[in-house]
Amino acid sequence: MTDKILKISDAFWNIRGEFKIFGLLNIGTHASLVKRGNGKFVLLDAYEMQDDIKQQVDSLTNNGVDIEAIINLHPFHTVHIEKIHGDYPHAKLYGTQRHIDKLPNLTWQTELTNSNEFAALFSEDFEFSVPRGVDFISKNEHLHFSSVLAYHKESKTIHVDDTLMYFQLPGLLRFLKSPELAFHMTLSKTLEQRKGAADDFRHWVADLAEQWSGAEVLCAAHSSTLFIKNQSPSIAAMIMTALERVELTLKHHENKFG
Repeated sequence: MTDKILKISDAFWNIRGEFKIFGLLNIGTHASLVKRGNGKFVLLDAYEMQDDIKQQVDSLTNNGVDIEAIINLHPFHTVHIEKIHGDYPHAKLYGTQRHIDKLPNLTWQTELTNSNEFAALFSEDFEFSVPRGVDFISKNEHLHFSSVLAYHKESKTIHVDDTLMYFQLPGLLRFLKSPELAFHMTLSKTLEQRKGAADDFRHWVADLAEQWSGAEVLCAAHSSTLFIKNQSPSIAAMIMTALERVELTLKHHENKFG
């Protein structure tokens, strides 16, 4: 896999990069460059860009001067933060509590990316959503279900890490199976161990599909980018179908915890 940058709109670029497990299996990762209404830019998530990709980003952002914030949305995505902060040290750095705990030497902003205070700072351009009914930062370091989902209103694009994944068979094999959205396979292990957690998750998903019903693009880490415009099913419908697929998991949790 070679790094590439996808132009979603005149204000949104999705950077597709590499991330190898044990140095062998490349599961991919991503970040997004977004131009705000004020003319400045933000990076959603951190990625150590190859030279040609960085040159493209710098050419769009006045050599990086116009990047005003780096917004880290997944508590367990920390590998590339120090490098991207070094590349753009003037940009305000936002993250979750785990980012701050893991990299306390960096100059973090006080507003956590999973807080209402943070969301208010960027509300002119974005809406943010934090999954309900699941652990946001799991005690098990291998469970990476939750992240802050971001919706860029102008380009109608959802940027998501891990929580939702997009699967599409390559090449001619696409005719064998339709593309689909799915919730991360660790859902069963990250549902909060309390009564009502499964129902809270259901309501969160339904609220997400309704609130972002106009979404036409979904950029997912570790998988791919989904483009839908005036097509059926909509991204909102695909999100609800993904919910249907995990109903047995939710029922099992309810049988155990209520």
